[in-house]
Amino acid sequence: MADELQPPVVTPAPTVEPPVTAALIVYALYALTAAISLFSAGLHAAPLWSIVGVIGLIIAYIKKADARGTWVESHLRYLVRTFWWGLGAALLGWMLLVTIILIPLSFVIWIATSLWIIYRIVRGYLYFKDSKPIPA
Repeated sequence: MADELQPPVVTPAPTVEPPVTAALIVYALYALTAAISLFSAGLHAAPLWSIVGVIGLIIAYIKKADARGTWVESHLRYLVRTFWWGLGAALLGWMLLVTIILIPLSFVIWIATSLWIIYRIVRGYLYFKDSKPIPA
């Protein structure tokens, strides 16, 4: 009779670990690419549009599904948006370069875009190291 009264064994539901390492790698790749772009002073006009930046974008897209519902999801979304907005600004610089008259403005846009991307990387990483989502 004592055997019948034992409570059933309940196994806890597995916890999903967010892809923290993947997000950290994307931050590092973006920072490296943006720094190279900034120091080349416009020779690398699209700050994240290099093989390193594209690898970071691919990692972010792949790991976004694994991060769904975690604080890391906001960081991966933030990094993907940083890539595409940075690319858009760089393309604007290229379009102005074609006009020949606005060449100096192209370089200003490219340098400003590099600084903006570095700002976003630093801002995002400060939230990341505290394990907090990026505020909307």
